[in-house]
Amino acid sequence: QLQLVESGGGLVQPGGSLRLSCTASGFSVDYYAIGWFRQAPGKEREGVSCISSSGGGTNYADSVKGRFTISREYAKNTAYLQMNNLKPEDTAVYYCAADAVVRCSSWYRLPSWTDFGSWGQGTQVTVSS
Repeated sequence: QLQLVESGGGLVQPGGSLRLSCTASGFSVDYYAIGWFRQAPGKEREGVSCISSSGGGTNYADSVKGRFTISREYAKNTAYLQMNNLKPEDTAVYYCAADAVVRCSSWYRLPSWTDFGSWGQGTQVTVSS
């Protein structure tokens, strides 16, 4: 059974940093694309970043480019989202998702959340002074 568990959320001041983790079980992150999404109260779920399987192609939403970095650590079967220079508008529940078919590349639009088949439970990120 494919499972994803997010961690690393919390309260941070504007300009601060957090690193979110997405630990997988039941499958290898090597062979699945991983996506990070977020949903703020009253807003639709939006794509933040993705990383392709094996090849390592990545993509980012314009709102986070230059501030967020997605990565994957094969030995720990974990994907990460390093978030720097956080802003109040980054406040949301962050979810990671995995899918064996999704492709991720900066040449294409970010995949939609509907493209991903497996999801974690989410972790809250609050950016406030």
